[in-house]
Amino acid sequence: MDTQNSSQSAPAHSPEAADKPRHSNLPLWLALGGMIILLFGCIFSAALGSVLFSASATGTSASSAPSADAPVAAAATPSPVVIALPEDRSDYESAVLANIYEQVNPSVVNISVLGDPHTVLPDTAIPDGVNPDTLLVISSGSGFVWDEAGYIVTNNHVVDGADHIQVTFVDGTAAMAEVTGTDVDSDLAVLHIDPTGYDLRPIRLGTLDDVYVGMRVAAIGNPFGLEGTLTSGIVSATGRSIPARASFSIPGSIQTDAAINPGNSGGPLLNERGELIGVNAQIRSDERANSGVGFAIPVTIVSRVVPALIQDGAYRHAYIGISGQTVSPICADETGLSPDTRGALVVQVLSNTPAARAGIRGGRTEVNTAYPQICPTTVGGDLITAIDDQPVTKFDDILYYLSSFTSPGDEVTLTLLRNGEERTVTVKLTARPRQM
Repeated sequence: MDTQNSSQSAPAHSPEAADKPRHSNLPLWLALGGMIILLFGCIFSAALGSVLFSASATGTSASSAPSADAPVAAAATPSPVVIALPEDRSDYESAVLANIYEQVNPSVVNISVLGDPHTVLPDTAIPDGVNPDTLLVISSGSGFVWDEAGYIVTNNHVVDGADHIQVTFVDGTAAMAEVTGTDVDSDLAVLHIDPTGYDLRPIRLGTLDDVYVGMRVAAIGNPFGLEGTLTSGIVSATGRSIPARASFSIPGSIQTDAAINPGNSGGPLLNERGELIGVNAQIRSDERANSGVGFAIPVTIVSRVVPALIQDGAYRHAYIGISGQTVSPICADETGLSPDTRGALVVQVLSNTPAARAGIRGGRTEVNTAYPQICPTTVGGDLITAIDDQPVTKFDDILYYLSSFTSPGDEVTLTLLRNGEERTVTVKLTARPRQM
């Protein structure tokens, strides 16, 4: 653009032009110069707007590209689809969301869990005209295509206990699926269909490094059985822990205000480039409907668990064997720590665990507290301030690190504060017990 503008304006600034009389032709030169500048200004603005939109919608700009260590899907995935801007070039948000939907909706599936009417309803309650030997839909959810080999990802709670599972694609074609593997601790499951005759469109994986509070996200799924539903919102928070089975939680989860309802479970949460950043799993609501607080399992966990479920049918979580809680300044009197202390207080060390073998100490003294929901009732245990030199300011930092970066058999180094003295302890991790 600089070269074009210079060449067009050269006659007005050349020696010949400067030597010409200015009295009679001045208005004409001013008018022509103004028209030329206006013309190229409009062209430049339109081109710049198109470039900015392309970078936002397709993720080709360097600043928004995933980091080099971002997870990559197992199979080759299609290139992003670019949707043309509206003619008035004003409704960018609609164009971005249309781009996401065009790319990802073919990858999203409706999952129906089918049951025998005799096991679902009493014989007297089976509706007239229903063959008692057929299968009825007893629950439904969402999922997405992982690769072209026929593997499909969803939530464990969507298919837990299912006898028959049907997967329906956006074009209406359906297939019966078998469960390949499940992991109750991450609430993930992998299904498999025979891929023959199906146009499978694997989803593209994003990276959690690009996720920040306030960024625009979209969810596609089947809320209340309404297949192919797109909702949008923002990332409301990151680093949330959501419940899994009783003794464990899913750390690092993404909170969003995009509408998540029953039936969205197992569907993708997507960034502006149409890449998976989470698997929609839970909502916080008294009415079992969207209240603006939904949660998605982060892609860091998904990208570790799913390949293991495909290969082995199960995933082995790293396990350390402690329970504890984040230190709060309001608990300084009970813990004997200064109010500015940060870290995770070990309340209990379970016997015959990696933590016990490494000599980590749990609490030994019972105390009364006016804030039992915040402060520990057992004190005197070690305070963990870092894991592998990564600062620990809350107990979830330990859980997230173990879930996202370690495997059974790995060794981690904990930095501890014990009786006012700092020390380091090496812990060799094992696999998390299946039953607790």
